[in-house]
Amino acid sequence: MNEEMNRIDDEIARLFSERMKLAENGALDPAEERAALARAADIVGPPLERDMKILFTTMFGMAKAKRRAARCGEAPLVEAIRKAASSGREFPTKAVVACPGTEGSYAQIATSEMFEIPTILFFSGFESVFEAVEKGLCPYGILPIENSAAGSVAQVYDLMVKHRFHIVRSVRTKIDHVLLGRRGTRLEDVREVASHPHALTQCGEFLKAHPKMKPVPGANTAVVAKELASSGTTDRAVIASRACAELYGLDILAEGIADAAYNYTRFICISRQMEITKDASKFGIMLSLPHKPGSLSGIIAKFAAVGVNLTKLESRPIPGMDFEFRFTFEFESTPTNPDVLALLSELSQDPEIEHFTFLGAYA
Repeated sequence: MNEEMNRIDDEIARLFSERMKLAENGALDPAEERAALARAADIVGPPLERDMKILFTTMFGMAKAKRRAARCGEAPLVEAIRKAASSGREFPTKAVVACPGTEGSYAQIATSEMFEIPTILFFSGFESVFEAVEKGLCPYGILPIENSAAGSVAQVYDLMVKHRFHIVRSVRTKIDHVLLGRRGTRLEDVREVASHPHALTQCGEFLKAHPKMKPVPGANTAVVAKELASSGTTDRAVIASRACAELYGLDILAEGIADAAYNYTRFICISRQMEITKDASKFGIMLSLPHKPGSLSGIIAKFAAVGVNLTKLESRPIPGMDFEFRFTFEFESTPTNPDVLALLSELSQDPEIEHFTFLGAYA
């Protein structure tokens, strides 16, 4: 049995090699590809038709990629990555950083974790942070991208499409939600609880256990805490960080209110220019694909072929396009991995990928 399987495997490998060499000299047009699939379907029969289609479609895609690489050469993107990675750059210890919210926000805490001596400029929203970096007002900006309990921050992913930037770092920050009220506020008197929508989601069980408390979405956890401190109300509370209690003179009315004890938010640091530090170990790319069967699986297969571990795949609908999506990939690799650079070169020059954006290589 094993000898027979080995013989067949060897024959498949030999025929594949011959097929790829022939493909270098000429491409099949769509009609010829369909004819080839039909012939193969007749040979294998109904039980294996679908598997055969996956195999042949993958082979056709590989052949196209090789012809494209031979014709176009290495993509300018790869040269830019090599240049940035060869600088031996270390992540700065101090910088001017754009941060959403105000003092005591989790974004501010993440900024202080990422930079030893940050000069923080606070902005009212996520888009303002993108704009501050894009326009050169701040060399760096901090943005939340996902939470272990509430999932991805959709607004940030949607804004990625509108702005030019590069991810240069990411950090996971422990989220420790507490319920805060003005001095003299009693837990049983609270009728409204304000916070960022993600924080409200992360504390859903606590709010469910206190049905008299109406959740009120706010712009930022620290912003609503600051607003509460300057108000005169004692029937309103906020969900925010423990640091906000001391900062704004608020009482902690309840602790440990998050649904999950393991609660982290991942923040990214963005810059206008491509910066790759010598400890970079992850890549991020964004692309949109043709709205047809197999488009996404074909891309995922390419990552698997070069032994890359995909750590995140995010899809967001494209505005104005029915049922079409833009995908964000994050994967583990170093900027010197030749197989990954070759894959990026291929993807960035693939005419079937409608929009390709390199987000960055980072630690």
